Amino acid sequence: MPVHVPETMSNRMSNHPAPGRRHHGPDDTLILSELNPETVLDQADPHGEPLNLVTFGNVREACPKCQRHHLKLVLRQGRVRMAHLFCADCQSCFDARYPNGASALTI
Repeated sequence: MPVHVPETMSNRMSNHPAPGRRHHGPDDTLILSELNPETVLDQADPHGEPLNLVTFGNVREACPKCQRHHLKLVLRQGRVRMAHLFCADCQSCFDARYPNGASALTI
């Protein structure tokens, strides 16, 4: 399924630490598990149009599959069923959980 990933939220916000931002410790380590794209995205457009994902910047975790790029946060929207992390390079989807099992992607 072709996916087009425009960067809608500026990365300039993530380039400068927010005041009072805490340092990440070992309890903040995320456990990533690959998701089947068909479980998080609606089926491809029957006309072959690429799926446009609105991303909300890069996260600190690099893609565990291709290990070349940082993952992007994708929240629920149009044809996206659940929030997930996305690698625009290898087009893989990931869930993120804390070591205690709590979801890192719920608001």
